[in-house]
Amino acid sequence: MGLGKIGLPLAVQFAGKGHLVTGADIAPETVAAVNTGRPPFPREAHLAERLAETVAAGRLRATTDTTAAAAGADAVVIVVPLVTDAAGHPDFALLDAATDAVAAGLRPGTLVSYETTLPVGTVRGRFARRLEAGSGLAAGRDFALVFSPERVRTGRVFADLRRYPKLVGGIDGASTRRGAEFYRAVLDFDPRPDLPRGNGVWELSGAEAAEFAKLAETTYRDVNIALVNQFARYADRVGVDLAEVVDACNSQPYSHLHRPGIAVGGHCIPVYPRLYLWNDPGATVVRAAREANELVPAYAVGLLEGAYGPLTGVPVTVLGASYRGGVRETAYSGVFPLVEALRAAGAEVGVSDPLYAPEELAALGLPPDQGKPAAALVVQADHPEYRDLGAVDFPGVRVLLDGRRVTDPARWEGVRRIVLGGGG
Repeated sequence: MGLGKIGLPLAVQFAGKGHLVTGADIAPETVAAVNTGRPPFPREAHLAERLAETVAAGRLRATTDTTAAAAGADAVVIVVPLVTDAAGHPDFALLDAATDAVAAGLRPGTLVSYETTLPVGTVRGRFARRLEAGSGLAAGRDFALVFSPERVRTGRVFADLRRYPKLVGGIDGASTRRGAEFYRAVLDFDPRPDLPRGNGVWELSGAEAAEFAKLAETTYRDVNIALVNQFARYADRVGVDLAEVVDACNSQPYSHLHRPGIAVGGHCIPVYPRLYLWNDPGATVVRAAREANELVPAYAVGLLEGAYGPLTGVPVTVLGASYRGGVRETAYSGVFPLVEALRAAGAEVGVSDPLYAPEELAALGLPPDQGKPAAALVVQADHPEYRDLGAVDFPGVRVLLDGRRVTDPARWEGVRRIVLGGGG
């Protein structure tokens, strides 16, 4: 259930193992694309050929009728997004609707697995009850119920499915064993001798442990990024290049510092710490990290002003609307607070992105670059196309703020190039 950037590759993976898979989605255009063997989104490695193969073989079809699909299934995997509102509270509307649709078709003996990241206790405390109410069946007795978080990154889903252990925790021991059996049948794993329990399916003590594990691993990344972003500010004050420091620190196995960046975007890292805080509002470290990362776009604009001077009336082009390079997705992208901060500084802002047409940017509420010569540039997303850009491509540019350290300094002679944590 859910044929987005995670759900569709999962469906293709399952079908590729010889199973008969139905992908359910509420978007008719997505269903139509899948049924013709065409990916509804670009740049997912190996998806196009594997989707075409499984559809042509009759092992994968798509439908908008979730209830009918659930009624004919031995296993139902739900990968519908959970978002948060402005206050950081989870909005369960989409997942509740998906759960109710599944419940209406649920049969005895079916396995239901949630892969969407959830607050701790949600599977047992919320969805088990909804499934029982909609089906008349008892969770654990009549159907198995587990949580098994997705641990993949868009653009490399198939590789990540092989690379990382699959965590499974059920509402009871029988559910956990059933879920583990299912995932062993639909996934492949590369050997990982470095792991204490090897690679493959890891059975956890329950749904709550699996929910907690997903929130913890993602919140760790947000806190790590916040820490290194704080280090970047200090490096700029004392005139030290933080990249050199990070490389030195990470030369021994007890330091795993990330790299500073102009923004933290996407469906995961900006969202999941909020889901954790919903459970544990007293987690001051988590809250401080999230707030620190949200301040980086404004800090970056301050660096730009320090290098260029007042930005009032200055044409500034932002390179990259996507939340990260190579991905056509703007969920929680840093481009939005960055544009807001540039406008607050008085700049005339235009946004350019190789994955978006100008009219698409406008539809997102972003000012498209109109081709007016820019006096300053800000790299917001690390698209690979930006590695080969240089001063020759932007006549008249005086300052480049590379928020991702993706550009080649040698190509920007005559332009002042600054980076976060570069030491000024």
